[in-house]
Amino acid sequence: MATKQLPVGGKSKPSIELYSPTYFAACTIGGVIACGPTHSSVTPLDLVKCRRQVDPNIYSSNISAWRSIYSKEGLRGVFFGWSPTFVGYSFQGAGKYGFYEVFKYLYGDKLFPNTPKTIVYLGASASAEFLADMALCPFEAIKVRMQTTLPPYASTMREGWTKITSKEGTAGLYKGLQPLWGRQIPYTMVKFATFETTVNYIYATLGKPKESYNALQQTGVSFLGGYIAGIGCAVISHPADVMVSKLNADRKPGESGGQAMSRIYGNIGFKGLWNGLPVRIAMIGTLTAFQWLIYDTFKALTSQLST
Repeated sequence: MATKQLPVGGKSKPSIELYSPTYFAACTIGGVIACGPTHSSVTPLDLVKCRRQVDPNIYSSNISAWRSIYSKEGLRGVFFGWSPTFVGYSFQGAGKYGFYEVFKYLYGDKLFPNTPKTIVYLGASASAEFLADMALCPFEAIKVRMQTTLPPYASTMREGWTKITSKEGTAGLYKGLQPLWGRQIPYTMVKFATFETTVNYIYATLGKPKESYNALQQTGVSFLGGYIAGIGCAVISHPADVMVSKLNADRKPGESGGQAMSRIYGNIGFKGLWNGLPVRIAMIGTLTAFQWLIYDTFKALTSQLST
């Protein structure tokens, strides 16, 4: 298979072979870099969002929440839960982006070469997220319990892991897996399909191929496409996000997932499923924009390939 080469200093520099193991490994590492740090950086937003989802009356506003937390616990309190967030979303990013590239190649080039691209994007992203969530789920369970209980269920990721497994076994780390799939799979399908479609539309509107623009201009298109995709992600996945927070914070011993969701929905109603949406739109829009910016930049620098 031929490799793509770009001129560097008047010479041709070999790039990573497209769809080779090294290429997929680079995409996986790019996913780690794109997701772990970005999700950790918005921990203050996530902390307040999760607490307001569980108890809408806990804070009068996001600003008052941060002021209250900071006055009592300092900066550490504002970023409470960052460690399981960083580890969990690093694993998830590796699976989400790495497997996405694998499935996109498998579905689009090998199994169903004549399938419309949008269908390929949707199928590849759903398959990738299904696997990625298995790695994310234990850390999401710890993070949500840490952030939504007062006093906190645990002070550190290690303490949370030990407490859950000692009382509930490994199953306790995965009791939120099904609602997590319900949140993350539609989220990722919208994220990837909308991003790919939006970026293609932007370049088509501009009238020139991506390769004709410099790195800064391409970065701007990636950021804009990512933010648009992020807004759609936030809206479509928000009810499931609320349910994940509620399940991890308020699931009774011996209660099945269906029973728990039915009871919780009976308490909060349809309106309650949308608690914290404005914060999540701001958080996810920004996150998604920066993730695509970082991922595209890393991939281009590493493989010398345009995505």
